[in-house]
Amino acid sequence: MQRAITTFSRNISALSHIRMSGERGSGAGKGGGSGGAIRDAGGSFGKMEAAHEDQYFYNLQKEQLQKMRESLHDEISFHEEQIKRHQEAINRHKKRMTDMEQKE
Repeated sequence: MQRAITTFSRNISALSHIRMSGERGSGAGKGGGSGGAIRDAGGSFGKMEAAHEDQYFYNLQKEQLQKMRESLHDEISFHEEQIKRHQEAINRHKKRMTDMEQKE
C-alpha cells in the first residue's frame, strides 16, 4: 500500500511539472517565454500569436528557398549557354586546324 502511494505521488508530481512547463504562447514563465503583451497573457491569444509567428517564418523560409531555386536555375542556364559557346569555339578551332593541315 505504501509503495502504491509513493508511486502515485511521483506520478502526480511529474504531471504537475508537465502542466507547468506549458507550450509556446502559454504565457510568460510557463514555457512560452516573453514575446509581447499578448503572449505574456497566455491563453488562446498567446497560442494563436505563437502559431502566427511560426507561420510567418515558415512562409519566409519557403519564399527564400523558392528564390534560391530560381537563382540556381538561372545559373545553370547561364553555364549551359557558356558550355555551348565554348564547344562551338572548340569546334571552330579544330576546323581551322584541319583546314591548315590540309593546305600543307
